[in-house]
This record gives sequence, C-alpha cells and structure tokens, in this order.
Amino acid sequence: MHIAFVIDLPSLEGLGATITSLVRNCSDTAQLDLHFICNNLGTRHKNNLLMLLQTESYHGRTRFYDFDAQEMFGHLSAVHGSRTSYGRFLIPKLLDADYVLCLDPDLLILLDVITFDQIRFEDHFLAAVPGGPFRNTLEAKLLPGQLSVCKDEQSFISGMLLLNLRRWKERDICHEIEKICLRHGMALQEADNTVLNTICNGSFYHIEDRFNCIWTPGQATPSFKENAILHFAGAPKPWDFLGREVHAGYQRWADYDTTFWDRRYKRVAFAGLQRIWKIRKSLFRYYLKSFRAAGSLKLGIKN
Repeated sequence: MHIAFVIDLPSLEGLGATITSLVRNCSDTAQLDLHFICNNLGTRHKNNLLMLLQTESYHGRTRFYDFDAQEMFGHLSAVHGSRTSYGRFLIPKLLDADYVLCLDPDLLILLDVITFDQIRFEDHFLAAVPGGPFRNTLEAKLLPGQLSVCKDEQSFISGMLLLNLRRWKERDICHEIEKICLRHGMALQEADNTVLNTICNGSFYHIEDRFNCIWTPGQATPSFKENAILHFAGAPKPWDFLGREVHAGYQRWADYDTTFWDRRYKRVAFAGLQRIWKIRKSLFRYYLKSFRAAGSLKLGIKN
C-alpha cells in the first residue's frame, strides 16, 4: 500500500505524531510504502524520519523525493506563506502505483491504514470525505463567479485524500491543473485544495466521515474518538504556542509525540517566533471568542 506525504521543515513538528500513530496502529507495516515528497528538506531531517520509523519498528519501504516549491510553483499564490502543498500535483509523476493514500502532516491515524486497501473506485480520480456545499468554502466567498463550480455541489477538505492514479492519468488531470493554475494562479485561496475541488466539481468518491474527522481549537471533542483519522485543522494546533491551553486535543496528540522527535523539532527561538506571528490572528480570535462567551455566561447568571 502506497502512502504519500508532501512536507517541508515547518511541517515536521506535527509530522512526528502522524507517523508514530500510523505505524503503531498498523497491523502489518511490511505492506506499506511510505513516500516523502520533500520541499528543500536536508539529509539530516530525512535521517531523523528514518530513525523515527526504525524506533517504532516499521518494516515497510521508504522513499524520498526532492522538489523546490518556489522554483516549480512560484507563479501560484502562497497559502500561509507556503507553496509546499502544491507538491501534491507531483504524486502521479513520481509514484508508479494505482492507488495512493495522501496524508497531511497534521493528523493522528487512529486506525489501521491497511483498511484503505479495501477502498476501490473506478469512476473517479479522487476519494475524500465530503465537507459541505462549495458555496460555504473560502474559495466560493473570495473568488465569486471565477471558478466553474456549481455552488450547490459537494466540496471536500484536504488532509486525507485517496488518489486513483490510473484514472488520474486517463483523464489527464495534470493538464486540467495547468489550465486552472494558468487562469487563477495568484488568486488560489486554498492552494491545491482549490484546484482539485474545481476539477471535481462535486464529482468525487465519497468515503466515511471518520476518515477525516476535523478537530479545531475550542472544539471539546470530535465526532469520532477512535478508529478514525483526527485532523487538527486551523490554528493553533496542539503543538503550537499556547496549543496546550487552547486545543482540547493536546493530550491525545501528546500520546504519540515521542521524546526523540520532541527534542529535534520542538519550536524554539526564531523558528518559534515565526510560527507565533503566523498564527497570531487565530490566537486573538480564539481568546476574543472565549472572552465574549464568558461575558455572556456571567450576564445569564445575573439574570
């Protein structure tokens, strides 16, 4: 079974627990092929990944692929200052496989990934968890009328995607991607997610909600607690500054955060300050919402 991650240096802190949870909950890691598509990631970091896998008794195969996101996708808009996620478009060109499970580095895999080997579909190039009508997405709100997508059609949220690469190539999805990027390159609000949703136009293979269970800051508990993939969407994430206080999923994430990984990628000094600056608005919104909720509760008690 083939599993792909598109990663860069800032994503490594969250990736550790994703990898650890995937390996620990897999019934037979010897059946796995892990593919890491790396945006300017040095040898030291790749060796750290190999060491983590070895420590967790991983018995499958591992491959690394290098690309430069700025060089290849510099003509496209950066999302949260990064173009790394566009590397997902390279998967059909790099991997020789019929199906590939594509995972983001902000997940906990609380199920046996071998389960995905039983999911097969021929009429679509992509399988995902439906995330509501397109009219409710950021793309529909910020690119009104520009994308040829019916607003009543279902959209999906990246995090976990299962790709049928044979169908992808038959439909020449790479050419469709190029056309959209040429037309809307600097206006893409959700990077590769915008492009893939536009191509699908609601037509993708729907899989169970538990395969991409969103857990946002301030949310007490997700829809599924076990036998699921937990997706730490939004900011701050459990490993971010104040994540321990803000995110109810901190302890669940910490269960898979190893000392080995923590020592190498716990944010410190300048890198930590950069991340805090990026998520400052999310932190402000969270505390403002909490303050208002506390104020409303006090008023309710007085009445």
